[in-house]
Amino acid sequence: MKQIAIDGPAGAGKSTVAREVAEKLGFVYVDTGAMYRTIALDCILKNADMDNEEDVGSVCKASDIDIRYIDGAQHMYLDGTDVSERIRKEEVGKAASSVARYSAVRARLVQLQKGLGERYNVVMDGRDIGTQVLPEADLKIFLTASVECRAQRRFKELTDKGEKRDPEVIKEDIRNRDYNDSHRAISPLVKAEDAIEVDTSDMSILEVTEKIIDLFNEKI
Repeated sequence: MKQIAIDGPAGAGKSTVAREVAEKLGFVYVDTGAMYRTIALDCILKNADMDNEEDVGSVCKASDIDIRYIDGAQHMYLDGTDVSERIRKEEVGKAASSVARYSAVRARLVQLQKGLGERYNVVMDGRDIGTQVLPEADLKIFLTASVECRAQRRFKELTDKGEKRDPEVIKEDIRNRDYNDSHRAISPLVKAEDAIEVDTSDMSILEVTEKIIDLFNEKI
């Protein structure tokens, strides 16, 4: 199976770019962040203490999550209900960064992600895909962008959804998530040694997509 791993901080454009690359190559797009968000949503619904590893681990172990591909799009299910839209709420994103610190959560989801990479040609994005999930991927990309650029993108995304947020608060949230993701003890956000860094600050989605496809074609 062919594998493309795309890592990077929140707001760098990983999900959008990965989805576009997968579509153009005819690969399966695996949104690992959606998996962590689904566990986080379950923790929120069950009032789990996000700072208590045992509490979160207990919820994760019993969590009934499922991944289905409908018309080529990944859908996340929790207790039989499609929560693909619900997990995109800002509070769920913050909680996902918290629960991703814990070994029980990562162990369960990494195993699931590895299984998908073994069964399909995949484009998979996340924080530790190139270092932990798909260490033998055919191509590893580390997407990045300035905090200001990522905050502007997130502000526009929320505005388009009708959600009003203070741009400065969004910027601070991104800085906090960057710190949490890069300083957690288990599978921190780091650039794999053999990953190619792509700064998307001044690039369009099409430009980034084409660059990654060109790099992949060079590799194979």
